Amino acid sequence: MDDGQQLGVFAIQDAMRKAKEMQLVLVEISPNASPPVCRITDYGKYSYEQKKLRKEQKKTTVTVKIKEIQLRPNIDPHDFTFKLNHAIDFLCEGMKVKVILRFRGKELRTKHIGVQTIEAFIEKIKPWGSCDTKPREAGRSVIVLINPQPKDQRAPHPNPEERAVEVDYDEIRHVEGADIKKPNNGFRKQAIDSTKLPAKP
Repeated sequence: MDDGQQLGVFAIQDAMRKAKEMQLVLVEISPNASPPVCRITDYGKYSYEQKKLRKEQKKTTVTVKIKEIQLRPNIDPHDFTFKLNHAIDFLCEGMKVKVILRFRGKELRTKHIGVQTIEAFIEKIKPWGSCDTKPREAGRSVIVLINPQPKDQRAPHPNPEERAVEVDYDEIRHVEGADIKKPNNGFRKQAIDSTKLPAKP
């Protein structure tokens, strides 16, 4: 009953008759219990309490959003910086960032360039996020999930004036273990490593 009083074990017909005599309804609370647990209650009041409970549970439920950033193996430094800034914004809002680097056609022959690019992205974003696992290959893609750093360990969210900017540079960034040579045809003239980030506090 609503006051918590236990009436004992009844046959379903007897329980329904008793609820009707009290001008209340019989509501099944725990159908999987043995025997099933029911409650004699005012259904309108019971329904209101359940809605209120679900609302409170929803407030305490933390929903983590995942945003996606797509890269190309030979991404231009300007585009790299643009996507880096977006990823920083997402991480500062407590979201996770899935970075997907896609290969096309003959780019699969030089996967090390793609690995170098995605590792540079991870390195640049370290003040705001980190990944629990190394980038993994999935078909024609390399994927990594970046988690936001805890608020007390995360670098401040950069103001528009403090956002990462790129400058001219002749060589692309060399990641340890990646054998990347400077192109002779002027390809990727600006280096990912030339990206300037705001100083840590």
